[in-house]
Order: sequence, then structure tokens, then C-alpha cells
Amino acid sequence: MSDDRPRTSTRDHRLLREQLTQWLSGHLRNPTITEFNAPATNGMSSETILFDAQWSDDNGSPTSGRFVLRLPPDPNSEPVFAVYDMPRQFNAMRLVAARTDVAIPNTVWLETDSSALGAPFFVMERIDGVVPPDVMPYPFGDNWFFEAAANDQATLQRLSVETVAKIHTIAATDPDAAFLHIDAPGDTALQRHVNDQRAFYEWVAADGVRSPLIEQAFTWLDQHWPADEGDAVVSWGDARIGNMMYRDFTPVAVLDWEMAGHGPREIDLAWMIFLHRFFQDLAEQFGMPGMPEFMRTADVVATYEQASGYAPKNLQWFILYAALRHAIVMFRITRRQILFGEAEMPENPDHAFIHHPTLTAMIDGTYWVKL
Repeated sequence: MSDDRPRTSTRDHRLLREQLTQWLSGHLRNPTITEFNAPATNGMSSETILFDAQWSDDNGSPTSGRFVLRLPPDPNSEPVFAVYDMPRQFNAMRLVAARTDVAIPNTVWLETDSSALGAPFFVMERIDGVVPPDVMPYPFGDNWFFEAAANDQATLQRLSVETVAKIHTIAATDPDAAFLHIDAPGDTALQRHVNDQRAFYEWVAADGVRSPLIEQAFTWLDQHWPADEGDAVVSWGDARIGNMMYRDFTPVAVLDWEMAGHGPREIDLAWMIFLHRFFQDLAEQFGMPGMPEFMRTADVVATYEQASGYAPKNLQWFILYAALRHAIVMFRITRRQILFGEAEMPENPDHAFIHHPTLTAMIDGTYWVKL
């Protein structure tokens, strides 16, 4: 695999720094930005800028802080999602911070006026820590997590699953969580979640290039719908170790809330399991051992049940749903790579997402022995 990452932004960062400094002057006295960095590991969804600032406090004494700016991607960069609701992300973080002891960075400012930076954005305090890498994926080796002792890897897994369990203590019926209601057809949170993904797929495929495999997966979900959907809770939405920062294998920051909503607990658990399997399957495809003992379904279920008292159900259904959700995201990412001259649409559009063999095997029932 290549180390090259698809382009993530088309913004003029020099201009962005000037605009941010001007905006800060409305919140701080005589601010200056001393460091301004767009990480090479920036995601392809919301854009992240790390910056340090200095200013004068109310007594005129110099002070400083380290911050993270989150704003939607530049529309010219062919964003992954159709809508980026920054207040929703900001408020999701504040809700979880208020209701639990989950490691949420301190959220400092939310700006809904697009005139300052061209889009709504928020600022949070910066946390120091390490993240299991996506590029190259951590199961490929040559990184801090892969090389850690087995008991440290197990600690990270346990604490990460326990973090998800804590998030799920917030019921969807909590009045303060009402803003996370997913606006899609359906009588239940799961129906609305799946129908929202159908709408996302239709948006991605609006150019006429469709995926028969994705559509087959939706049909499979309908035909095998869980009889018991379980209670709806606040769902992180992008629950994976690549969205957590760690120190000493302990989560110190839970990040990336743009997919948050209401849904059964299994949505997050299956996503966490599948996103590791996605990397593990790639490692095996390239002849590497990977980390086959990590994030095994039975272990995740046991940890979650011990932490929450709830026994997850229908995990095969939800893991297939996770693979489908990821396929839609990758189907979209292929299009933005095409826009930047980094890829071409395959003759078979199902091959536009690399894990198409996995999704096929899940549908025909031959994949589950791996889990």
C-alpha cells in the first residue's frame, strides 16, 4: 500500500490563520497565534487545525493556551458528508462531558456565524496523547501500539470499550439529548439510523454510479431485521480507537463526534469491532499477521456486559451494517480521489471500496468464522 494520503483540504491556511487571529481578538485581549499546524494525519471529514495562542489576561499579564480548531471541510474539497453540523458536534461533546466522566476535551468556543472563517466552527483545548495510526494501519506493524505488550493492548481495548459503555448511559429519551435525534423516516431509532444511511448512499450515488453490493446489503438488513432492537441511547457514531487519544494505554480524549445520534448500543460496538477487522483483513491480505487477538467480538461483548450490565445482541447484523456504512463512506472517498486525480472509478463500481470481498462474505454467511 502507498503512504500517500488523499488530499484533505483546499483551504488557504495562511488566510485561515489571519482570519482566526482576527476572530480571537473578539474573545481575547491582544491575541497572537504562535503556532498553527494542519496535521498530516488530518481526516477527510471535519478539518482539524492545531494552534497555540498568547494573549493578556484581565490584569494585563501574559498568558497562553493550546487549542484545536474544528471546522467543516472546504466545499471545494468534495466533502465526505453532505452536511457538517458543528453545533451538533460541539453540543454532543458537552453533553457527554456533563453526564459522564468520559475523557472529553474542554470545549471553549462555538461560532455559528460563517462570516469569520467561511463556515461555523468550534475550538477546544488541546490534549496531549498518542493515537493508533490509520496510515499505515496499526496492525501493519512498526508503531507504538502494535509493538506494545499484549497486556497493554488488552488494557487499551478494555478501557476503550468501557468508554463506549459510559457514553451509552445517556438515554435517547434524555431531554438534553433530543438534539441528537436523527431526522429520517422511521418509528424507531434504528429505523431512522438505517434510513439516514440510505439517504447518504443516494446522495453519494447521485452522479448515477451505483453499487449493486451496497444495495444488496441494504436488502439483507431489511430481510434479517432484529426482532428486538434494544433501547436507544446516545451513540458516538464513529466509535473506534483511531478516534481516541491515549496516555499509558488509557483514553485521555474522545474525538470526532460528527456521526453522533440516537441508536441501539450495538451500532457503536459493531463499528468498533469492524473498523479493527477492516485493518486486520488488509494486513492478512498483504501477508502480515496483524493483530488477530485484538477486538474479538466475544471479548468486546464480555467487557461491555461487565461494564454496563447489558448483553449486546444481534452482533452479526450490526457488524454487517457497520461494513455497509463504511462501504458508503469509501464509495464517497473514491469520488473525491477521482476529483483530485488520485484514482479512477473501477469498471466494477463495487470495487470502489476495498473491503467489497468482506461485505460479500458477510452477506453469504462465510465471513463470520473470523469473528
